[in-house]
Amino acid sequence: MSIQELTASPLFAGLDQAHLEKLAQIAVLKKFDRGQSVFAEGDPGVGFYLVQSGRFKIFKLSFDGKEQILHLLGPGEPFGEVAVFTGRSFPAAAEAMEKGGAFFFARENFVRLIGTEPALAMNMLAVLSMRLKKFAQMIESLSLKEVPGRLATHLLLLSDQQGGGAQLRLNITKAQLASLLGTIPETMSRILAKMSREGFIALDGPMITIENRDGLEELAMGAMRI
Repeated sequence: MSIQELTASPLFAGLDQAHLEKLAQIAVLKKFDRGQSVFAEGDPGVGFYLVQSGRFKIFKLSFDGKEQILHLLGPGEPFGEVAVFTGRSFPAAAEAMEKGGAFFFARENFVRLIGTEPALAMNMLAVLSMRLKKFAQMIESLSLKEVPGRLATHLLLLSDQQGGGAQLRLNITKAQLASLLGTIPETMSRILAKMSREGFIALDGPMITIENRDGLEELAMGAMRI
């Protein structure tokens, strides 16, 4: 693992060269094919991962097999960090959404490093705090907003992440988007089509053009329904 790959992650921002070199020494690159499991819910939390390439999803399955996506992660983002602090089993499952790689940090080796570099623990807590904030937003959205409001919120967030312009690209399938927003693919397709008919957005495959941002914002806040 290179020092450049480490410093690209907020988890390791601000660490000195010596500690970055030690981190690079304990990182093990693991390759995954599309659809390959990284770990299952309940597996022993023996360490955590940092995405090197590709995309990964963190999800839970209900008793009837319905999937709820919790996080979608790309290069530089960590997952499975809870294992470092608790040493317990993973509370959710992880799977590669496309061919890629992730650096694995064994819990025992990483905890030893944290003991010599408190800043590393602070960085990790900051990342976990951001995850907690996203969870709170997700719970609020799933419990208080109808599906059009959830979708509008997601599209506005994607627009901001992709530069704030009118055009944005869906980087997951509609089925995965439905799972992320707590609904089913048929409902998601129907709402996307209705948003298009009513002039909120224009659809062209994975490309979406926001034609009525004010309207989308009202949908996201629950001030309007469709």
